[in-house]
Amino acid sequence: MSELLAVFGVNWKLLLAQGINFALLLAVLSYFLYKPVLRMIDERREKIAEGVKTAEAASLRLAEAQKKGDGIVGDASREAETLVKTARVRAEEKSAEIVKSAEAQAQGVLSDAAARAEEAKRQAIKESEKEITRAAMLAAERILKGTSR
Repeated sequence: MSELLAVFGVNWKLLLAQGINFALLLAVLSYFLYKPVLRMIDERREKIAEGVKTAEAASLRLAEAQKKGDGIVGDASREAETLVKTARVRAEEKSAEIVKSAEAQAQGVLSDAAARAEEAKRQAIKESEKEITRAAMLAAERILKGTSR
């Protein structure tokens, strides 16, 4: 075997030393580089997995919050519609009440005006009667004065 190695020009002592050096280098790199890099990769993988879980949980919470928000908006919308309907009904009732009150006031004003007109008519008639009586008295007086002469 050593003759075969010699034919190819390989020094077995140097080959053995290089093998030992390679094994030693492999052991050192494995200890100082490979294992720490693997540890960092595992830690990074765990952080990424944790981040994914956190993102999924946040997504679920967001979906729940959106559902809850939609429910709140729907409730508020229905409540607003109810309030608007109630306000319209109250406004219509108040409007009818105001119209009735205005009609009653107008009726009262018309009644008062009719009463005043009736009173003015009576006064005018009384004054006319007084004037007619005075005129009749004057006429009678003139007639009596005219016949006595």
